[in-house]
Amino acid sequence: MRFLIVEDDFVSRRVLHKLVSRYGECDVAMNGKEALEAYGLANEENLPYQTILLDICMPKVDGLKVLKRIRQTEKDEDHSDRTETHIIMTTAMDDSKHVMKAYYEGGASGYLTKPITRPHLEAEFKKLNILPGNN
Repeated sequence: MRFLIVEDDFVSRRVLHKLVSRYGECDVAMNGKEALEAYGLANEENLPYQTILLDICMPKVDGLKVLKRIRQTEKDEDHSDRTETHIIMTTAMDDSKHVMKAYYEGGASGYLTKPITRPHLEAEFKKLNILPGNN
């Protein structure tokens, strides 16, 4: 299982890495531009990320734009040999506008509000059937 954590805040990035690394290999990106580069490189190396935890508010390229670009790439390229990447949006904002944009305009798989705890993360992973052994 390969994860990409995209988070501009150092503390949040460390917390997420600690929570997620128990389930598989974790790479990190500090902004949307790095996230898109990491996603592209992983696909070129035929080592795609199964799950991306993506902060909404980031510098350079925000999370909603990253989400839309990844979903467009999945449509444009032939990824019929694998399932769609699970993209879980993470944010300190808990408002319906961002939830609606992430789900209905961007194609997010899930949504977590900070602070993210192990029980909340595991519940989201179980809901999406991405815990090791559940696939």
